Amino acid sequence: MNKLTTLCYIEKDNKYLMLHRIKKENDINHDKWIGVGGKFELGESPEECLLREVKEETGYTLTAWKYRGIITFVYGEDIVEYMSLFTADEFEGTPIDCNEGVLEWVEKERISELNLWEGDRIFFRLLEEREDFFSLKLVYDTEDVLIHAVLDGKELALQNGIV
Repeated sequence: MNKLTTLCYIEKDNKYLMLHRIKKENDINHDKWIGVGGKFELGESPEECLLREVKEETGYTLTAWKYRGIITFVYGEDIVEYMSLFTADEFEGTPIDCNEGVLEWVEKERISELNLWEGDRIFFRLLEEREDFFSLKLVYDTEDVLIHAVLDGKELALQNGIV
């Protein structure tokens, strides 16, 4: 099964708006902290999906964003997700409760303390270190262990699922 999704890390005052996924049943992201975003609707561009999903999950309308990379997730033997990764630093609107979890502004230096997917730690590092667009492939086994990572076509060395 192939999926197309977006993910956005909204920045303000050296913090990211993080979503603690605790409200949905049968959620592959249950109890993980992630950005906001979701699945493309038919005919949407990455930017259209980004704007709709951010509005639905946060109440915010983005006014400035940057397309940072494409993440290819492979999970087990039958799930492939192509995720368009964005950051945003300008928005307007009134925050709302998210039906997928709890939204919280988290200091960037505290992000590593959260319960994250191991591959997310890689793209957080890339978001801080690089300004250019990147392509990252992350392969997980069915036990949620990162077993393979490729950045811009070059394999990254992993030790026990950690780069």
